[in-house]
Amino acid sequence: MSEQSGVERGNGDADNDRSVVGSGEFQLIDRVTARLSYGSACLLGPGDDAAVVAAPDGRVVASTDVLVEGRHFRRDWSSAVDVGHRAAAANLADIAAMGASPTALLVALCVPPDLDVAWAEGLADGLAAEAAKVGAGVVGGDMSASPTLTVAVTALGDLGGRAPVLRSGARPGDVVALAGRIGYAAAGYTVLSRGFRTPKLLVEAYRRPEVAYPAGPYAARLGATAMIDVSDGLLADLGHVARASGVSVDVRRDAFEVPRQMADAAQALGVDPYGWILGGGDDHALAATFPPAVALPPPWRAIGRVAEGAGVTVDGQPWDGPAGWDHFR
Repeated sequence: MSEQSGVERGNGDADNDRSVVGSGEFQLIDRVTARLSYGSACLLGPGDDAAVVAAPDGRVVASTDVLVEGRHFRRDWSSAVDVGHRAAAANLADIAAMGASPTALLVALCVPPDLDVAWAEGLADGLAAEAAKVGAGVVGGDMSASPTLTVAVTALGDLGGRAPVLRSGARPGDVVALAGRIGYAAAGYTVLSRGFRTPKLLVEAYRRPEVAYPAGPYAARLGATAMIDVSDGLLADLGHVARASGVSVDVRRDAFEVPRQMADAAQALGVDPYGWILGGGDDHALAATFPPAVALPPPWRAIGRVAEGAGVTVDGQPWDGPAGWDHFR
């Protein structure tokens, strides 16, 4: 989602230089790492040249995402803790989408020299809290000065002896299913971009995604044939599955209920709520395909079918609304 940079500095102490340049690199690292917990898979945390993380499966699942201020977040829209939650969630969801359990995060932080130390501490709190939801921790990283505030996160995960669930395994006849909320974060982004701060349900969904992390490994155990983290929009991400698998995907519009607050916001802003649901990202729901014989337990719910052909349709027809987010547009 393209956003213009908003600058809002922390309050700090009036009688003390609370900027990161005033704190110094190593004191800042000490402040940040003191706020972290490392998770049970961490055998050696910050303090040496590298961390050591257990890999019981013998394979390590790894994924990296980057959040750039002005492009992916604004400090006048989200607190540092919020940004920490979002940065962690974007990566942890990718691990879950492979059918793996997250074990650790590595974080690279590039900050303007005048950034308040309290912001970096809040970011660490958010990262640690989100990682703790899956029993993982922040085990290391790097820091540098930069004119643009940037948070780069690498997540590691363990497959628990299972094969990874790829995007390329969907087969004609499979059921397309979804676990997690969809459209909430995109609606929150639109609300904020129009200068509003309510409905709180939508705004908070944009600031801190609620991700169904356990649904990923659960889907792998159920026999999911393909899976993906919905970060750029449901139709766009299902398009990745369709291309990788050499199939077509059809989504049922009536599979999605529009919650009251989303419907009210859409009416007030003059937009189609299904544009948020089918084309909006950042909720990090998990989309997967399953053989038709699989009985889908919660939180998984059927939303469509896989067939011969190519591309993604809605109720059998091409979708003329927004399909998803492109980072270079």
